[in-house]
Amino acid sequence: MYVNQTVIKYFIIKGISDVSEFKITIFIVVLLIYLIILAGNMAILVLICLDSHLHTPMYFFLANLSIIDMSCTTVNLHKILLNFITGDKTISFLGCMTQTFMSGSLTVHELFILTAMSFDRYMAICNPLSYYLTMNYRTCVLLCSFCWLLGFILVIPLVGILSSFSCYSSIEINHFLCDIVPLMSLTCSDTSVLDILFFIEGLFLFTIAPFLLTFIPYIFIIVTIIKIHSGTGRRKTFYTCSSHLTVVVLLYMILISQYLTPSSLDSKKLYALINTAAVPLLNPLIYSLKNKDVKRALRRRLLWFTKFT
Repeated sequence: MYVNQTVIKYFIIKGISDVSEFKITIFIVVLLIYLIILAGNMAILVLICLDSHLHTPMYFFLANLSIIDMSCTTVNLHKILLNFITGDKTISFLGCMTQTFMSGSLTVHELFILTAMSFDRYMAICNPLSYYLTMNYRTCVLLCSFCWLLGFILVIPLVGILSSFSCYSSIEINHFLCDIVPLMSLTCSDTSVLDILFFIEGLFLFTIAPFLLTFIPYIFIIVTIIKIHSGTGRRKTFYTCSSHLTVVVLLYMILISQYLTPSSLDSKKLYALINTAAVPLLNPLIYSLKNKDVKRALRRRLLWFTKFT
C-alpha cells in the first residue's frame, strides 16, 4: 500500500536490531561508545585550545576534525538512545530530512578537512621553509570555512529532491538513522534524477575528488621521504603523517563499502554503524597514542593540574 506524503507526518526508525532481548545491551554499548567519543574528542579539543605548543596548522585542523566527529556521532546516534529511553521509534518528516542533511554534510566536511590536513602535511614536509608563511592562520581559517561551506552546499540538492518525493511504500526505515539510501529504497516516486545526482556527487565529488586531492600530496611526500639519507630522519618524517594516513584509509574503505558497493540494506547499516561509532572512537586514540606532541602536551597539562590540587 502506497502512502502519500500529504498523509505522512513521521517515519519509524527500525533501529539496530529487532530482538528485544538485545535492547538493553545495545543501549549500554551505544551509550558507552558515545560517551567515550565525546570525552576523547573533547579532551583533544580542550588540550589544543589550552596548550600553546599545539597552536599549529596541523592541530587547528585536528580540532575541526574533533568537532565534526562529536557532531556527527550526536546526530547519528541520538535517536538510538532516545528510542530506548522514551520507547518512541518515530521521527517527524522534517526531523528525518534534517538528520539526513546533517549526517551527509558532516561526512562531507570530514572528507574535505582530511584533504586540507593532507595539504598541510605536504607543505610541512615538502616545503618546510615556506610552511608557516603559507599555512598561516588566515589560510587555515579559509580552508576550514571552505570545507564546511562545501559540505552544506553539496548535500542541499540531494536532500531537497528527496524531501520533494510524494509517495512512499512504507514509513518504516530499516536503519538506526535517516539516511538517503534507505529512504530512496522506500519511495515509490521517480528517483531517476536523484539516482544520477547521487551517483555523480557520490562518485566524483565525495569520493574521487577528495581522494585524489588527499593522496596526490602523499606521492610527493613519499618522494621527499625517500630522498632523506638518514633512516632515522625518514622514520621521523613519515611518523608525522602516519596518523592522518591511517584515518584517511580507514574512512574511505568504510564509505566506499557503505555507499558505492552493491550490498543489502543490512550490510549498509553495519557499515554506517562502523562509520558512526568506530571512526570517531579511533580518531582520538590514533592521534593521541601515535602523536608525541599530544602526549607531551597532556603531560604538561597534568603536571600543571597537580600543582593546584
